[in-house]
Amino acid sequence: MSNKEIRKAAVKHAAHNASQHDGVAQAGSVIGKVLGEFPELRPRAKEVVPMINDAVNEVNSWTQEEQLLYVEENHPELLERRRVEEEKKTLPPLESVDKWPMVKTRFAPNPDGALHLGSAEPIIFCDEYAKMYDGHFILRYEDTSAEVKPPIPEMYEAILEDLEWLGVKVDEKYRQSDRLPLYYEYAERLLREGNAYICTCEVKSFRKLYMVSDPCPCRDLPPEEQLRRWEKMLDGSYEKGEAVVRIKTDLDDPNPAVRDWPALRISDVEHPLQGNRYRVWPLYNFSCGIDDHLMEVSHIIRGKEHDVNTTRQRWLQRHLGWRYPEVINVGRLGLEAGILSKSKMRAGIENGTYSGWDDPRLGTLRALRRRGLQPEVIRAIMIHVGPKPVNVTISWDNIAAENRKIIEPTSDRYFFVEDPVRLTVTNVPEKHVARLPVHPDYPKRGTRDFVLAPKDGALEFNVSGKDLERLRVGGMTRLMGVMNIEVTEVDGSGVKAKYHSTDYQLARDKDAPFIHWLPSGVGVDAQVVLPDATSATGLAEERVQEMKSGEMFQFERFGYCRVDTAKPFVAYFTHK
Repeated sequence: MSNKEIRKAAVKHAAHNASQHDGVAQAGSVIGKVLGEFPELRPRAKEVVPMINDAVNEVNSWTQEEQLLYVEENHPELLERRRVEEEKKTLPPLESVDKWPMVKTRFAPNPDGALHLGSAEPIIFCDEYAKMYDGHFILRYEDTSAEVKPPIPEMYEAILEDLEWLGVKVDEKYRQSDRLPLYYEYAERLLREGNAYICTCEVKSFRKLYMVSDPCPCRDLPPEEQLRRWEKMLDGSYEKGEAVVRIKTDLDDPNPAVRDWPALRISDVEHPLQGNRYRVWPLYNFSCGIDDHLMEVSHIIRGKEHDVNTTRQRWLQRHLGWRYPEVINVGRLGLEAGILSKSKMRAGIENGTYSGWDDPRLGTLRALRRRGLQPEVIRAIMIHVGPKPVNVTISWDNIAAENRKIIEPTSDRYFFVEDPVRLTVTNVPEKHVARLPVHPDYPKRGTRDFVLAPKDGALEFNVSGKDLERLRVGGMTRLMGVMNIEVTEVDGSGVKAKYHSTDYQLARDKDAPFIHWLPSGVGVDAQVVLPDATSATGLAEERVQEMKSGEMFQFERFGYCRVDTAKPFVAYFTHK
């Protein structure tokens, strides 16, 4: 078997392998395929393997479209794929399901900012379990901390939109700021039954006492005095900071944060929805503990950092004679690229660092959606991670690989000439018609046709300024889908070349660079917003303006993008 035949076999298997692995052929697999097809080469392995590796390197330098086109034109039989039905990955079963009338999960965001990728972890787990057991998914806005985390009015609707985008079915919806009379009712009950008290001690004094497990002087006052103080909290007799409702716990608890924790306090901050209607507001553990029981939540899925909150809420529900829900602790979710801190995002938006909650530098669901991430990808990744009490950082490369599988079949191809420079080709003998596939895998979608009629033997094109460094004077270059040219001059004003041929394989054999192009005078202004919020500008095929906002497509040799606006044409870069 000649070396030429060995190389041809290696290129065949490398191109096929690359088409199955995001454009990167795996050398080991290709070597195995070649030696498996031609076992007589095994004794010559030391000689053959370097030749195969060289072919793999060549194929990996091609674009994915070029790799697939090569297989389609030369070895279509390799594209026949066996369909393997993969078992759908699901979450592990819940515990103690039979002890509850219905599985009810809850997602309880503070509407002080947009949901982000970290939020998606408990959202997907809660939604999946509710659907798995024909239960209910509860959306509860925890918006009673206007002093610390002031709610943003538009976020109530924005959160619903994000949940709908993720495919979540909301069965029940509540706003805690609408439930103040109910919280007052249970506060009075706890005070009346001696399980809570109103502390008027200074913060520093109380801290000294509880750190050494001593009771504060307010703790053992009779219920009548506690209720009198409660009325003074409500009617304005006490000022902010002068009184707080505390839940009685074990003063000898090893964790000081559990000892007689604060449940309600006075606030003089106007609430964006309730205004100044209320002056006594519940703290997180009180409103959460009350609502989880009244809403019949069976399973709580939350970060493992909430262990102290779980202990506090167990005390509250024990006082009220209630059974505490099952708890599933999950780790924090991080993203290699993208900010997930709501406080940092909000500050950056308010000071003008970020353009809004959908700024591409952020890790919000709104930003990821605008960039073209598909909701199915987020759900699949969360289910793959699973509800485990370990912190996980998700690689953007992994997200992109999953996203690519979904958008690839529907992403039509177009040329985008970034920072265009003029290319003049002379000695063109005749008219050429370039027929470029709308999608190389789906011929029925048709072609993008360009009629190139030379004037006095010359054609003018626009090519990307970034491609200039790939062009060599005296060397061959392939204008994708149309012709080979020989470069005669490259300078700051553009490129000059002369027509050489149309043979695709000749360009391959010459290792010529493949570049995209647009005829001079053809194209529309296009902007692509990049992940760092900068923009790539240039010319795109006019057909891009026929797409609708939200459509996914691919600019060849540039990457996948999502249409933001058609006129003027603005897209957001998704990934390669």
